[in-house]
This record gives sequence, structure tokens and C-alpha cells, in this order.
Amino acid sequence: MVQIVPSILAADFARLAREIETVERGGASMLHIDVMDGHFVPNLTVGPPVVSSIRKATRLTLDVHLMITDPDKYAPAFIEAGANQVSVHQEACPNLDRTLRMIRDEGARPGVVLNPATPVTLLEDVLALVDYVLIMSVNPGFGGQRFIPRALDKIRRLDGLRSDLGLDFAIEIDGGITTENLAGVVRAGCDWIVAGSSIFHTPDPAAAVAEMRQIAQGAAAVRV
Repeated sequence: MVQIVPSILAADFARLAREIETVERGGASMLHIDVMDGHFVPNLTVGPPVVSSIRKATRLTLDVHLMITDPDKYAPAFIEAGANQVSVHQEACPNLDRTLRMIRDEGARPGVVLNPATPVTLLEDVLALVDYVLIMSVNPGFGGQRFIPRALDKIRRLDGLRSDLGLDFAIEIDGGITTENLAGVVRAGCDWIVAGSSIFHTPDPAAAVAEMRQIAQGAAAVRV
């Protein structure tokens, strides 16, 4: 089932608990939390204390995306804080197999992330270890960027690998998703759609989630 995953990077942190309640009303069952260290990407966001506070405010699945240079050091702290699943960048993990196994051993579902310039083929030897793969459709570091269209080809290639290998990992996308390009992303094979500005920067985030869910469900019946 295709899921719309609101990204709190675009939310109003002064009223974050209320923002989360709003997207819950719209039908969201997951929240995307971007963790940036100012080194792997040129921005700083949140640490484990914020994740711990969010965990107290909601029962939604917390999807923590580590855009940091040392995920092996910090992933356990985010899992202890309440992350249900943790994704790490292929580009940041010299021992990716070990990192993914560590995340699962710590009690979370492991995922791996690819930047726009990183080919899908680099993941072939670890796909059996992950619960999901996140394709970045913008260069990571900031919200509100425009969608990079070649991400659709990467989704199709990844979906083909999933079928050929007989695996069932989810395919997630993050970056520049709007109501205009959402259907194409779903038809290409994507399962989890991260959206920030398209939800939280609207007059009614609950209605935005509901609308995106409706579009996604319609498109899921016509995969290409």
C-alpha cells in the first residue's frame, strides 16, 4: 500500500505536536525526520532529544533519515530515542553491510539512501539486508527544492531489481514531491512518498495529506 510520509523539516517547530496531530487526521501513519549534521550536508537540524519528544507526542512510525558522516556512532542513540526505522546514505558508509546489520540488531528497520548522482547498481549486494531504499530526488540538505526527473528512472531500475531478486523492500522517495508529479512517482514503482512543503506549507495540512493519498491510491493501480 502506498503511503504519504510527511516530513517534519517543513513543519512549524513552535507547534510541532499540533502539526503532527494534523497530519494524523489526514491519514498519515509515518513521519519522516531528517537529521543533518552540517558536514555530510550543508545544514543542521535535529538530534535524539527532538526524536524523543516526538515519540512522546505520537504513535506514528518514525522514519529517521540520517544525513550524517558517522551513522554508526549515532544511529543507536536515535533508535533509543524512539526511531522505528533508520536510513543511512550509501555515500556515508564505507562498511554499509555492517551498518545495516547494526541498525537491525539495535531494534530498528534498516534502510539505505542514494543521492541523485549515485547509481542503483551500487546497492545490489545489500538489498537483501534492507527493509526499504530511499531515492533522493533532490540534492540533500534543504527543503523546498525542485524534483529531479531522472529519479523516476532510478525507481524503475530499483523496482526491476526488487522483482528480479524476489525481494520485498519498500521504495521511498524524498524531494520536490507535489500533487503534480506524485502520480508519476507512484506509477514508476514507489511505495512511500515523503512530502514536506507540499503538506505543511498549505492552509490545511490534513487535507493535503488526504488529497495526496487519494492521488497515490489511484496511481498505484496503473504501475508502469
